[in-house]
Amino acid sequence: MTGLSTVLIVVGLFLIGGIVSFLKQGMPKSVITLLGIGAAMCLTAGVMRIEGLWS
Repeated sequence: MTGLSTVLIVVGLFLIGGIVSFLKQGMPKSVITLLGIGAAMCLTAGVMRIEGLWS
């Protein structure tokens, strides 16, 4: 696992934690949706970089 893929996965997990926190605080759904999209993109990019190294 390279440094960039690790950073992308950690940022994705951090954003998921933000989603949970914002849900508890009752923040607007649009903010939560944007965080969800960002988290999904970070996690997907990190996993795809790992898979690229394995093949």
